Amino acid sequence: MHITHYLPRTLPEPLAGLTTLALDLRWSWHHSTDTLWQAVSPELWEETRNPWLILENISDRRLEELAADAGFVETLQRQLEAREGHFKSDTWFASQFGQAFRGYVAYFSMEFGLSESLPIYSGGLGILAGDHLKTACDLGVPLIGIGLLYQQGYFRQALDAQGEQIEFYPYNAPTMLPVTPLMDDRGEWVRVNVEFPGRQLILRVWHVEVGRRSLFLLDSNEPLNFPGDRGITSELYGGGQEMRLQQEIVLGIGGWRLLEKMGIDCPVCHLNEGHAAFAILERARNFMHRCAQPFEVALRATRAGNLFTSHTPVEAGADRFPPDLFMHYFRDYAKLLGIDEQRLLALGRDGVRSDRGEPFNMAYLAFRGAGAVNGVSRLHGKVSRDIFQPLFPRWPAAEVPVGHVTNGVHVATWDSQAADALWTDACGKTRWLGTLETVATDLRCLDDRTLWDFRCRGRRGLVDFLRTRLARQNRWLNTTQAQDQSLDPGFLTLGFARRFTEYKRNNLLLHDPDRLTRLLTNRDRPVQLVIAGKAHPYDDFGKRMIRQWNDYLRRPELQGRVIFVEDYDLVIAAELVRGVDVWINTPRRPWEASGTSGMKVLANGGLNLSELDGWWAEAYRPEVGWAIGDRQEHRNIAEWDAAEAEQLYRLLEEKVVPCFYRRDENGLPREWVQHMQESMAQLTTHFSSNRMVREYTERFYVPLENACRQRMDDGCKLAAELEAWHAHLRRYWDKLYFGNVSAEKCNEGYRFQVQAYLDGIPAEAVCIELYAEAANGGEAVRQVLTRTTPLLGADNGYLYTGTVKDDRHAAAYTPRIVPAHAAATVPLEASMISWYR
Repeated sequence: MHITHYLPRTLPEPLAGLTTLALDLRWSWHHSTDTLWQAVSPELWEETRNPWLILENISDRRLEELAADAGFVETLQRQLEAREGHFKSDTWFASQFGQAFRGYVAYFSMEFGLSESLPIYSGGLGILAGDHLKTACDLGVPLIGIGLLYQQGYFRQALDAQGEQIEFYPYNAPTMLPVTPLMDDRGEWVRVNVEFPGRQLILRVWHVEVGRRSLFLLDSNEPLNFPGDRGITSELYGGGQEMRLQQEIVLGIGGWRLLEKMGIDCPVCHLNEGHAAFAILERARNFMHRCAQPFEVALRATRAGNLFTSHTPVEAGADRFPPDLFMHYFRDYAKLLGIDEQRLLALGRDGVRSDRGEPFNMAYLAFRGAGAVNGVSRLHGKVSRDIFQPLFPRWPAAEVPVGHVTNGVHVATWDSQAADALWTDACGKTRWLGTLETVATDLRCLDDRTLWDFRCRGRRGLVDFLRTRLARQNRWLNTTQAQDQSLDPGFLTLGFARRFTEYKRNNLLLHDPDRLTRLLTNRDRPVQLVIAGKAHPYDDFGKRMIRQWNDYLRRPELQGRVIFVEDYDLVIAAELVRGVDVWINTPRRPWEASGTSGMKVLANGGLNLSELDGWWAEAYRPEVGWAIGDRQEHRNIAEWDAAEAEQLYRLLEEKVVPCFYRRDENGLPREWVQHMQESMAQLTTHFSSNRMVREYTERFYVPLENACRQRMDDGCKLAAELEAWHAHLRRYWDKLYFGNVSAEKCNEGYRFQVQAYLDGIPAEAVCIELYAEAANGGEAVRQVLTRTTPLLGADNGYLYTGTVKDDRHAAAYTPRIVPAHAAATVPLEASMISWYR
């Protein structure tokens, strides 16, 4: 893959390498370059943390001064050599897979949170995508990001004197962002076209360099577009339904067309949520025309390489579009696919209802075009199986084909400078670039004093940051409260920062405000609380919670004990997770699909106190932190909220606070430090994006690439065979039926004899099984039966036999018929099923 950059500014020859460093977002987690940019412009660095903006704004005079500074030039050269060494170094992926994987993984996401210098993200989905891309760089996984360049990105937040949220939408001037126009070999800006009703939409393409990896961003702000169309990529998650549909067409269809135009071979397409599901259609369309195949065969071939990762914890969370609106944009596209409108609509419907007004569901499209589907935590995998049950009528929920890969965080992005030094001393400089086997053991070698000193320095750093941040915040309000609000570097510090919305229960701590005040203002065991987060501009409930917190912190006795930090972004998030002692999370189970904010404190010695939801339902054990909840869901929301608020208060009062202040004769809280050490050792590696991306690679990317290639080889022979198999099943499935079923006791348990009549379906195309529901906390039983003799008088009937254990009654087992093909994924690709009675 060859990429040509357009570089707008010429630098003095000794400083030419600054452009290279500024445009490579690898600087966002390799902080050795921070001192370089601080030297260029301390004020701009402090305010923006954006090297490219610094480079575009400093004067020629300052550049000449730096070019004449031998020490600065030498430092620059060392950084360039280190970067070059990164590109030449061996990687985990190369050592594990070498030439076994050909091509790239195309990673589609509506948002990417790589750095505060590129504000095209709003929250957890984007931060995860950014961490995924960074980790692919670290491990050498051949992955390319596809997203959108938003002119406004997400909003910036301020609070007025009454504590009301105010939203601002600053313009993202591309010249001030670390992006460059993607140029072709002729030196022209790469553009792709997408058909809209009655017009062509032209999309410009920008390139973001992330070390070894690339991110391509599509932009509709092209002068040749209609004025309304230029605004399609104006705002992340902005506008109404039609703009959302347009954005998702741009991402999915425009994104795949870009890959085809660039000639980039992507056997694997990873959809980070259903927003990009239209890439499935465009990939199939391109393939069908290139290989002269009908749509159904093209989809059968290409879906084997598609991975759909769902982050949605509730069925209503998926994007849906009214059929009339959808067909307004896809009527002509259906003709390109060679299918009728109803077939196209069916790809985004559950197939159960006959309602012509049923909306087009993007998650259903993603599911129907995927070779594999996963949730983002073990619990979310279970929740997702329930959500997508309508696509698999009559299948047990446990067999709905959704696996899980629990999210992780890019530790090198989220650890502090002190944490980086600590982990380097204990585990080595390349600890996050391999398979992590020895990291936990090495970390446990650190002594208590070292760990406690490290934690205290982290808290002190947060207090210093907040002092400066609050002074700036108060200048906006024209007040002089900054000194009164300053925190104490010796107090137990709790952090609570996330999007303000109802299910996250951001105000659970305020259930009993007086009790919280007593906890915070205890003279002998003082506690301080840092809060941050935004509410969506249209989320009135979320805004009320922000106002409630700001009303509360006006109490005079709380000055210096509770602060609300405005404009929660990557900079603030990084400082908080590096400095707090305890990270609190209180979502309403099971609405937190995974959650990653609590993972970010792990490397920094912070502990978690969280609801048993998402990742914490997997991670929690008593020696690593604290938990609220009972691992159940409850219908009486108000009653259960009150019960969990009581749990939260009691944990803080009776466990957390006493543990922090219980010191030995040397002033060391040894029990607390033991919690720290176990949390760091047991959890940091497992909930890192290193583990996550290796798991995606081993479980999905490599197998999907192989399966996709197999279906495409030999003129799509296997894909055509699979489509013919599936069509044949559809034609005859309703004619299958069972005859006699008997079970008798034997030495091995129960021996079953099952008569099955298959009508026009070859016996090799199906599998006859005994199925029993899970019991006593175990797994469901699927026992394949053996085909024996043909049944007399039947053209295609057979006796099937098999033995099961007698640990449950024979009546617990039910025969069933399911599709079977060695190269098919059942029931993902063939959801038929027939049960005995």
